[in-house]
Parts: sequence; C-alpha cells; structure tokens
Amino acid sequence: MILNHIREKIKDLTLKAEEPSVYLTILIILVAFISFGLGRLSLIEEKRPEVKITMPAQAGEAAASGSDTPVAKNESPAVSNLNSVVASKNGTKYYFPWCGGLSRISPQNKVTFASSKEAEQAGYTIAANCPAP
Repeated sequence: MILNHIREKIKDLTLKAEEPSVYLTILIILVAFISFGLGRLSLIEEKRPEVKITMPAQAGEAAASGSDTPVAKNESPAVSNLNSVVASKNGTKYYFPWCGGLSRISPQNKVTFASSKEAEQAGYTIAANCPAP
C-alpha cells in the first residue's frame, strides 16, 4: 500500500510527454550557460602571457657570434659547458650548471669538473635535488 502511494507520487513528478516546451526551455538554458562559459574561457586564453624559453649561449659561441648575452662573472668558462659539474670544496655533493643548489656555493669554494665521472672519482656524489640530464 505504501509502495503504491510512493509510485504514484513519483509518476506525478515526471515530465509528461505532452509538455515539449519544458524540454525546450531546459535546452535553451543549457546552451546559454555553455556559450557564456566558452566566452569567458576565450578571454582568459587571450590574456595569458606568452612563454619564451631561451638557452644561455656558451662563452665561446657568444664571443664568436657577437651576442650580448652575458656569462656569469663568478663562474669559470668551464661551468658554462653543459657537461661540466660544480662541487664545493667543503661539501660532498656535485651540481649541474642548471641546479639551484649551485647558487648556494660561494665562488671561492667552487670546484669545477669536466664531467660527472671526474667528480665521482674525486669522491663527490650527485645532489638529490639535481637531476642528471
């Protein structure tokens, strides 16, 4: 008896097939919301700044090409080589030129190696926050 009463209430809540205007109204509202959202999204994309990625020129290439890209003054020309690694005289870790930990080493304590193999032979290990190429 109770189940029949609940079924009757559910049937009363469903939309009747004779009322297509309800479906049309819902469709128009959905299209309006989607159009508004797409319009807002296109404005966000237009305002996004362009991202440019540039590689620093190596010391020899910069001088030969007449480029005005400066090489860091506290680093030797060997450090600008992408295969070279730098370690600290007081530490046990070595860093590649693009690692953030390199900036914490004072210039007078920097030791430059031509490769990571040379640094490992000298007793240094790669820094955990500095991924190998």
